[in-house]
Amino acid sequence: MNISDLSPSQLRQAATLKERISKLQKELNSILGTVPASATAADGSKQKRTVSAATRAKMAAAQQKRRAAQQPATVAQKSKAKGKMNPATKALLSAKLKAYWAKRRAANKK
Repeated sequence: MNISDLSPSQLRQAATLKERISKLQKELNSILGTVPASATAADGSKQKRTVSAATRAKMAAAQQKRRAAQQPATVAQKSKAKGKMNPATKALLSAKLKAYWAKRRAANKK
């Protein structure tokens, strides 16, 4: 049965029954001294988990170990710094580029 098929009086009756059921459920819980699982999830408050100092120390040590494993052990293992060119290589490249562009300019003038 679809809720849109119900008459207004039937909807009111269903709402009244639902309210009575929830009141009876609350009364039963107070008698038994229990808290329903839906009540704790419904209010949105979560119980905060605490971690002992020893566990925090273990977690910190493990994190440091992971970070150390990611970084190179020494500076010698790092690759050479980029952007530095041997002066002799730079002069050779410069001469080749000058010759290339001179040839291109000469071809365009013709």
